This record gives sequence, C-alpha cells and structure tokens, in this order.
Amino acid sequence: MDYVFTSRSIRSGKFSNEPGATHFLSIPSTADDVDTAHKSTKTQWVKDVQALACPNPGVHAQDGNIVIYVHGFNNSTADMLSRHRKIKARLEALNFNGIVVSYDWPSANTALNYLEDRKDAKLTALKLVDDGISTFAALQRPDCRINVHVLAHSMGCFVVREAFDDADDRPAVAARSWSVSQVLLVAGDISAGSMSEGNSKSSSIYRHCNRLTNYYNPMDEVLTVSNAKRIGVAPRVGRIGLPDSVPRKAVDIYCGAYFKAHQDNFPSGISTAHTWYFDDPNFLEDVFHTLNGALDRNEIPTRAPTNTGGLALKP
Repeated sequence: MDYVFTSRSIRSGKFSNEPGATHFLSIPSTADDVDTAHKSTKTQWVKDVQALACPNPGVHAQDGNIVIYVHGFNNSTADMLSRHRKIKARLEALNFNGIVVSYDWPSANTALNYLEDRKDAKLTALKLVDDGISTFAALQRPDCRINVHVLAHSMGCFVVREAFDDADDRPAVAARSWSVSQVLLVAGDISAGSMSEGNSKSSSIYRHCNRLTNYYNPMDEVLTVSNAKRIGVAPRVGRIGLPDSVPRKAVDIYCGAYFKAHQDNFPSGISTAHTWYFDDPNFLEDVFHTLNGALDRNEIPTRAPTNTGGLALKP
C-alpha cells in the first residue's frame, strides 16, 4: 500500500489539476495511478501511517520516521506515484526504519502551465503543514518518537518554502508545536538568493528544521534562466547551489560531476539533468544516510569533499 494526501479537487469523479479539499489516499500496490476509490478517512489513514512508522510500539522505546515527498512542476498523479515508489523501494532496500508518504499538490501535466502551477503551489502549500507535518508532529509517544522529514523536488521545494513561511504567518498554526528533522531540496526551483541567512522567505524553513540539505546540478537545463517559460526569474538553488551566507544547519551537495559521469545510465530526455535523481541508487543512498542522521554530514560514504571546501556526490 502507498500513502498519499492530495489537495487536488475532484471533478466528474476524478482528481483534477485544480486546488481543492485535502483527501487521504491508501493506494494498492497494483494501481498505476491514484483514484477517488482510494480515499480513506483522515483518522484511519494517519493510524495506518503511524503503524508503519513505528511497527513495534510498547516493545521498546524507538524512533520512527515519516518522509514526506513533495513532487515538482509538470507532474501528473501517475508521475508522482512512480517517483514515490522509487524512493520508497530504495529506502526499503537499505532497511530504512520508516515510511514514505507523498503530498500531491495540483500541478498540471503540461510544460506550458508553469505560471498556473506556481500559483496553485502557493495556494495549497499550507496544507503540507496543516494536514501533514503538524498532524504527524502530534503523534509523539514515549514508546515511539516520530521523526518527520521532507524530501522535495523542483517546484515542490517552492511548496515547502511557502508552506513553512505561511505557517509562521498564521497565529493558529504558529502556536502549534511542529518541526521536521531533515529537509532535502532536490533540483530546487526557488531563487538561490531567497535561501540566504536572514531572508524573510527562508527564515521559517531554517527555524523549523534540524538540517537542510540542498542537492544541485549546474547542468540542469530545466532550471536555466534562458528557458523560455522562466525568463525573468532569478538563478535557482537547484542549479547554482545555496548562497554564501546560510545557517550552519544548511549544506550543499554538488551533483554536477556525478551527473556528467553517469548520465548515460539515466533515461534520456529533455529533462534528464533535472529528474535523474529518482533513477540513481547512489543518490538515494545519500538520501538514506541523510535521513538516518547517524553520520556527520562530512562522513556520509556517498560524498567527497570538493576543492572549494564543500561536499559533492562521489563521481
């Protein structure tokens, strides 16, 4: 079973590309796409997720993990589910102690819909906190502490940044106790400058996480400012990395040399440099170690130091 919560509206009995109420889905492994028939109650859905995050409560004190995957721009529900399963399968193969769930915001499956997707991303961002992060944060028990993590790709990183920012701006949400352990930004479609220390746009995301890891690839043609649909946007954090001034909890992982060395192994296409991450076992192993938190960021075996003092995936 795969677990997804979605903010897509339902039209003519199907999930649409427009914002709507949050629905909680339990999707059989035999299904290739989401369906309204997969809807569950929030109470039952959360109970099922909690049971998988902490499979042996009461036996001994343990830490459980919930990873929330947030997809990017131009992703259909089938795309989202496919990538969800790739992340889940690799983490399970590495014996990750936890569960992957996905937040499905209403993106359209067309590259021409960039600005519309960005608007819908902002409109529905807060549901990530309201119906996901803060819900899971309330599940803490003495016999099982649950670590909540967020793994976002492309415009999903914008959703995460806006969600944290909006949550702090709303007294009812800000008053609740909520935070995440690890935030992982992958091919992030947000301006690099907005992630600087002290920037009002990113102050909330830094305040509510223990560690932020940014994976970037300078050869990501989807994020180039010369892309027609992106004219006028600032350089993106998924292409050039974090700015020089960031909190100590933030770390950049340069992926350019790794991608260049291995690009022939990935499915070819116009967005390969933007989406290869889901098809690479070494990248997903780096994600595993990051989520696990057992090793210092400089000691994770899939990384090597760069000649500029940073970190990179080993080519």
